[in-house]
Amino acid sequence: MKKYKISAFVLILLMVSGFSQLSIDTKAQGDVLNDVRAAIKMGSSKELVKHLNTRIELVIDGDQATYSKTQAEFVLKDFFKKYPPSDFQYIHKGASKDGLKYAIGKYSHQGGTFRVVLRSKKFNEYHKIYNLDFTRD
Repeated sequence: MKKYKISAFVLILLMVSGFSQLSIDTKAQGDVLNDVRAAIKMGSSKELVKHLNTRIELVIDGDQATYSKTQAEFVLKDFFKKYPPSDFQYIHKGASKDGLKYAIGKYSHQGGTFRVVLRSKKFNEYHKIYNLDFTRD
């Protein structure tokens, strides 16, 4: 009987820790878009690249290129310097059946706005942005 109580306790403990981990993973995935929004709103290329894939397709006002994370950080730093943000908000967020996530937002700066489209997918267990497009409105 004592062995049964210990086994039941261990089983319950394992189940609770498993559900906790699932909750943490789900929360982490939801926070990616929030963290990206905060980084763009602050104009922080350093924080933004934390959420980029190792290679990213970056489009800035029609100029399209594929960069490493390090290169993208410099390009984004120049963009934020040239167009310091006054606000950034998502207009729409969604996901495909295949697990791809996307968001469309409005980036405001003193001289106008950019429409921002970002696309992410799972790379090594975490959603990372693989495409980021800033198009002048």
